[in-house]
Amino acid sequence: MKFPWGRLLKERFCRGFLILWILNGFPEGTYASDVSGEEGKEIPSDNFVESVDPGIKLSGYVDMGYSYNFASTGTGSDIPARLGSDSAQQGDFNLYAMKVALERPLTSENRLQAGFRVDVIIGEDANYLLDRSDPAGRLNSDQNSNALFLEQGYLSLRIPFGNGWDFQVGRFVPIFGYEVIERPANMNVTYGLLSQQFPLSYIGVLSSYRFDGYLDGKIGVVNGSNSANNTTTGGNGDGCALIAGLNLTAPTTHANWCNDIQYSTNPENNSGFGVANSSIVPAANDGGPTGYMLIFNSWGNWAPEFAHDKLLFAFNSVLGSFSSPQAATTWYGAGVYAKYQINDWFYLAGRGEFMGSNNSGKFGANGNMTTADQGGHNTGENLWEDTLTAGFMVSSNLLLRCEYRLDWGAGTAGGNSNTNLNPSAPGNQIAASGGPAHYVGAEVVYSY
Repeated sequence: MKFPWGRLLKERFCRGFLILWILNGFPEGTYASDVSGEEGKEIPSDNFVESVDPGIKLSGYVDMGYSYNFASTGTGSDIPARLGSDSAQQGDFNLYAMKVALERPLTSENRLQAGFRVDVIIGEDANYLLDRSDPAGRLNSDQNSNALFLEQGYLSLRIPFGNGWDFQVGRFVPIFGYEVIERPANMNVTYGLLSQQFPLSYIGVLSSYRFDGYLDGKIGVVNGSNSANNTTTGGNGDGCALIAGLNLTAPTTHANWCNDIQYSTNPENNSGFGVANSSIVPAANDGGPTGYMLIFNSWGNWAPEFAHDKLLFAFNSVLGSFSSPQAATTWYGAGVYAKYQINDWFYLAGRGEFMGSNNSGKFGANGNMTTADQGGHNTGENLWEDTLTAGFMVSSNLLLRCEYRLDWGAGTAGGNSNTNLNPSAPGNQIAASGGPAHYVGAEVVYSY
């Protein structure tokens, strides 16, 4: 049995063919299933575990790994470019995630119909998906494999209007970003810089419509990023966020390009690096944010036909802004990806990313906006990372991967001895040296 990667990502603007390519080496005739919308080419139904009701499908995966960070022998770490489960000091065995998904999907028929989907993640990733903020560095003791994260829980509905008008009502994943929450579905083991800049979940309504085989769009109204209520960080309600996106698919289905936008009427909850309970809220002594938050994301991928489905290129980008009493903060980033399928069971993948900001309101100096920051661009508030990953498809259900990663930039701890400890910091945290911070790790994933 195998986790339905294609259906998982169909809701996120046709990323299914990328996931199939990563996990299955782009087997002939399957890469185009979710991009083209041809239901007959999706993962066969016998790749699911059937419940008592044959219309409800149970699937998921177990993701284990080992990571080694060369940052310090101390008790604390500050590598703002990484999710907490990728930042444990020295060597650490990890239960990254056990995922369980239960779904009654909509069929391909253009008729009035309803369904549902529930996704639950348990493990160390869930601990940080619940709260990605990092006000004072991460400790090894923060790792918690018992954490539970409700990724999705929504009702789906199709109205037979035109080509079929679909709705999701409830809690669902965002439309942003090239990488997704499911770690094994991405090219690399660790999460990238840009993936942490986007919301993780919404509660609201999202509608989707496919105009033809080349163009589809989404639009929705939600409470705000990662929020179960309509107050976001303002606390006084009636905050909400508007989200919209447009996806273009090439006639050959070997490429697609997505553009997504979010505009929030209140300050946003945790959507990346930062302090306290909000990763885009400056420090408390800054007076908090006053302006609305805007995020724009553009990403795309291309599998050139001349490479016979063995080569994949992709890009990801983000531009965001919000205001505070001291200054307006603008942040931006870009990333490139490449993957080569050497044979049916082995591939190499690389990723390079950059994040920048005009001041430290978003990241750098632990998110504290200094007086010097108010005057304009601060070139020191930048982050970089490079990653190389090797993947081994042992079987259709079992994936092994190993990885090397290098991070450097604002607030990134580095070195490999106690000389890097900051005696004045709580718990002798590592001094923010700017890096470089080295990482090596391995991962094994079983999907069902």
